[in-house]
Amino acid sequence: MSERASHPPGTPSWTDLSSPDIDASARFYGELFGWTAEAAAGPEYGGYRMFTLRGKNVAGLGPAQEGRPPSWSAYVSVEDVDAALARASENGARVLLDTMEIPGAGRMAAFSDAVGAPLSLWEPGGHIGAELVNEPGTLCWTELACRDTDVAEAFYTEIFGWGARTETTGGAPYTQWLVDDRAVGGMLTMGSEWPAEVPAHWTTYFAVQNTDAAIAKAIELGGKRLIPPMTLPVGRFCTLADDQGAAFSVIALSNPDD
Repeated sequence: MSERASHPPGTPSWTDLSSPDIDASARFYGELFGWTAEAAAGPEYGGYRMFTLRGKNVAGLGPAQEGRPPSWSAYVSVEDVDAALARASENGARVLLDTMEIPGAGRMAAFSDAVGAPLSLWEPGGHIGAELVNEPGTLCWTELACRDTDVAEAFYTEIFGWGARTETTGGAPYTQWLVDDRAVGGMLTMGSEWPAEVPAHWTTYFAVQNTDAAIAKAIELGGKRLIPPMTLPVGRFCTLADDQGAAFSVIALSNPDD
C-alpha cells in the first residue's frame, strides 16, 4: 500500500517547497500532479500550506525567505531531533536552523552536511510526514548529488546509521542508502559534466504515470526541462524546474515499491 501511518527513523519522509509566489506554485503543482493546497490553521504557521492528494498530505508549501532562491527541501524522520542535530554538528555539519517546535505537528531542524548539501530533520508529532508515497503524484525517492561521496557516506553512516550499497548504474557508480537493508534514498557523484558552480544538493523525486507527458505538462505550465530524460531499469526520469525556478525530478517507476 502507498498509504503511510508512520515512517521508520532514518527514512526521508517529507518534502516542502519554498516559493516566492505560493499562489502560483499552488496552481502549478495542482495542474501537474492534481494536488490541492490547503492552508495550515493559525497565523503561527506563517502562510504554510499542505499539498494534499485524495485528502492525504503529500508535500508542503511555504513562502521563500527574502534573498533565497525557490527550492524543494528534503526531511529525514528521526526519533530525537536534538540528538540527530548534535551528531551532525560533531561530524562536520553546519547548523542552518536550530531545533524548532511546530505546534501540534512535531519538531524540526536543518543543517548543511559535511559535503555542503542542506538537509532537514523531522521528529514527528501530529504530522508524520507524507501520508502517501510511491504512487503517481507523490514522493518516491530522495537523492544526494555531491563530489565527495566517501565523505558523505561516512557522515550519514554516523548521523542516521544508514548502510550504503554502491553499484554501477548507467555506466556510473550509484549508492543506495539503506535502513534495515531497505533502500530509502540514493547518492550520485557529481563529475566533470556538472558545472563547477552547482553545489552539493538533495533532489526530490515525484512518481508520475508517464515521464514524457509530465515534462510536456510542466513546460506548458511555465516550467522547463533541466536535464534530458533518461531510462534506466528503475524507470524513466527527468529533472525539471517549476515556473518559479525550483528544481525537482519526476520518474515513471518500472516497479513501484510499496
